[in-house]
Amino acid sequence: MLKVGLTGGIGAGKSEVSRLLASYGAVVVDSDRIAREVVEPGTPGLAAVVAEFGPGVLTGEGTLDRPALGAVVFADKDRLAALNAIVHPLVRARSAELEAAAGPDAVVVHDVPLLAENGLAPLYDLVVVIDAGTGTRLERLVRLRGMTTDEARARMAAQATREQRLAVADLVIDNDGPLEALEPQVRAVWEQLRERAAKRSG
Repeated sequence: MLKVGLTGGIGAGKSEVSRLLASYGAVVVDSDRIAREVVEPGTPGLAAVVAEFGPGVLTGEGTLDRPALGAVVFADKDRLAALNAIVHPLVRARSAELEAAAGPDAVVVHDVPLLAENGLAPLYDLVVVIDAGTGTRLERLVRLRGMTTDEARARMAAQATREQRLAVADLVIDNDGPLEALEPQVRAVWEQLRERAAKRSG
């Protein structure tokens, strides 16, 4: 098994790279998706979040009100750290379960937005970073996610710098250009990952 950490700043195109890798045969463990699962209604995770942040972070239906919670944590690093202390251990435990279920020859790609921020690079056999310039990411967040420029800048500022991410990269995918330029790069990376996995299992 080859354990790969996949990361990139918000707006860099990590979701698209994950989708392509999964289509080629990678077992993708998506930390963002798991982070949503562990705070669904009725979970101990959601109960812990409400205990920490109060009932104001719930919708009328009892689900997590992400915009309300985001408004709190992205404006205050201490509150963000408190949220991460609840969610991250739950995500790690679920990720380990999914990894254990993959076959011995699998390429397991852990899609981890905060890999650089949380010093997680040593957990993986290698790290792939999707890189895009600040202007490109800002434009995508405003155009594709409907954020205001200020909201997008705040989200980006809460993450590692571009330099910090590149410092932990073993392989870099440049996603500053159009979508059609991305696929050949991802396929080339996938071939490298398969070769490394074959050597490990062989």
